[in-house]
Amino acid sequence: MLHDTIYIYFLWAGFRYIEMDSEKISEINGHGCCRRIRKMDFYKRVGITVRTVPEGKVATYGQIALLCGKPKNARQVGYALNRGLAGEVPAHRVVNSQGYLTGAASFEHPDLQRMLLEEEEVLVSAEGRVDMKRDGWKNTLEDALRLKEIFEREGI
Repeated sequence: MLHDTIYIYFLWAGFRYIEMDSEKISEINGHGCCRRIRKMDFYKRVGITVRTVPEGKVATYGQIALLCGKPKNARQVGYALNRGLAGEVPAHRVVNSQGYLTGAASFEHPDLQRMLLEEEEVLVSAEGRVDMKRDGWKNTLEDALRLKEIFEREGI
């Protein structure tokens, strides 16, 4: 049974918690419980999200997972990109949480990710690390809300 007021973890809007009553939750999905995301829908979300990373910027696997509504699914983001499940995407723009290039297995040549990033004027150190302060994508609340709107429109 739902209480008069409960807290929903609402990542897309960029807030930790939003206070909502049970009627508003019902408006969100029609029956008062959080919608589960199927694997293939998650992979589609990954594709859409990675395509929004601007040229010359990089995002982390965790950042992509968070924007897809699944903050603990960073590894699944990597899996989707490695297996091509997210479709045609600029996968070279996704790095690990410390900025290291870890997608070598996803590319035909181990240095391809580095070369593609350097073509976009992203600085990559000799150790294969991107300066996240300089070249990391700092997505905004508007970016998150726009993605949420796209996911809803696509039914994913």
